[in-house]
Amino acid sequence: MNSYDAIVIGAGHNGLTNAAFLAKAGLKVVVLEKNDYIGGAAVSRELHKDWIYSNCSYVCSLLRPEIFQALDLARHGLQVTPYGGSVTFMRNGDYLGSYWDHEVAHREMARHSRHDADAYQRFAAETMRQTRFIRDFLLRTPPDPTSFRYRDIKELLAIGRRVLEMDEEAIYDTLRFWTMSIGDYLDEFFECDVIKASLAGSGIIGTALGPYSPGSAYVLLHHYMGEVDGNIGAWGFARGGMGGVSNAIASALQAFGGEIRKEAEVQQIIVRNGKAAGVALASGEEVSAPIVVSNLDVRRTFLNVMDEKDLDSRFLERVRNFHIRGSSGKLNIALDGLPTFPALPKGSSLMHSDMHFIDSLERIERAYDDWKNKTWSRDPYVDMLIPTLTDPTMAPPGKHFMSCFVQYCPPELDTGEWTDQDRDAFGKTVIDQISEYSPDFKDLILHVEIRTPRELEQEIGLTEGNIFQGELTMDQLMFNRPIPGFAQYRAPVKGLYMCSSSTHPGGGVMAAPGANAAREILADLKRPNTVPENFGDD
Repeated sequence: MNSYDAIVIGAGHNGLTNAAFLAKAGLKVVVLEKNDYIGGAAVSRELHKDWIYSNCSYVCSLLRPEIFQALDLARHGLQVTPYGGSVTFMRNGDYLGSYWDHEVAHREMARHSRHDADAYQRFAAETMRQTRFIRDFLLRTPPDPTSFRYRDIKELLAIGRRVLEMDEEAIYDTLRFWTMSIGDYLDEFFECDVIKASLAGSGIIGTALGPYSPGSAYVLLHHYMGEVDGNIGAWGFARGGMGGVSNAIASALQAFGGEIRKEAEVQQIIVRNGKAAGVALASGEEVSAPIVVSNLDVRRTFLNVMDEKDLDSRFLERVRNFHIRGSSGKLNIALDGLPTFPALPKGSSLMHSDMHFIDSLERIERAYDDWKNKTWSRDPYVDMLIPTLTDPTMAPPGKHFMSCFVQYCPPELDTGEWTDQDRDAFGKTVIDQISEYSPDFKDLILHVEIRTPRELEQEIGLTEGNIFQGELTMDQLMFNRPIPGFAQYRAPVKGLYMCSSSTHPGGGVMAAPGANAAREILADLKRPNTVPENFGDD
């Protein structure tokens, strides 16, 4: 039987991050991955000859710069190239462009509404205030508000001090913001449909909420708190696709002496005398360690790879009640050339940006209605990019890769389970929508990979295809994530820990859950901390 100091289940980016920090502290660590590749959802794969697909996650921004520096990911090959702006196409043949240049952005917005162009600065300032507040707590372990332990009281006081730094109006605004819908929030600033639609996407991406669902304003904030090269809210492409992130973290892990085993599916976490003792693989092999860290979501960890007799029935009930609802699909498309969009001026920089094809909150809400009725959206919200305009290494010269992330796509249809025919019909809906704005698009398609929640769950273990491994709603944030009383990365079995996006601060290619869990493990082992934090001990 192989023996280690720690076993990490799952080679997604959080599992790799967790293992890297443990190995950096001197532990003998192994990461066990069921697939024949690493990265989980942050992966680059050649699924069509000579084309590299970022076939799940597709853009980089949320990866914490503190982790990037602590693991020296630049030395391990990670390069992130920023791209700018976005464009929303309108049914009347016009478009709304978004640009990084503030003067150009103001002129473009004023072309649609002078009122909204002037209001945008107020919107940006308020949103950034909320962003800066929450960013302070991403690389912190949430306090337990019911505990009287020194560390929890200290963390609660740290939160309190940051709240008291605000004026009275800002405190009220913050409490409202965390429970508002993105639609209601935008209605307070803007009057133009296309401007509101262009900003609302970040409030619904990856979540089973509509633009007027309470809590969707926070989802916008979750997407806004990333950065590229110090530019808060910026997005970029990892060179070679999103697998570049996972590969760099894996390289750091191995440089610290850690081990990665592929095609090593964990069948059960072994518990002896109330303590984690290792894992049993599907092959029949057992691997032992006093520390087991699960990068599976909270449901898969406790309902799939553990014996229920090792857990309290009340805890299991709460696990079953944890909301993981799939709402997204993905298309990866190999193109024979660059499609044209007649609405855009020739040579427009907006070709390098996010492209969207819904121009009102009403249309987004109707797309959400389809999801509630257990069908894919007939008029979907599509976040489309052509990464090869920024990173030409992903396709042969003169060819292109297109990434399409789609809302909404339910985990189960009103007719039952997904079939291949349903999957293809979903893909056709997306392609048809894009082709309404690009007449030569269909003729350039060489290959399409279509991913519904079925494929996302079967291949990489995202329950119901939920990219955040749990809804980002107030009842599942901070000390409630994933379960009240178990938000500090420790499971109710000694030696068993959680590091997936089901834990604080949630999903996206952020790596914070993996790093935070490593800090708690090292504290329990009384090992020197190798993990960065957002702010000092105060």
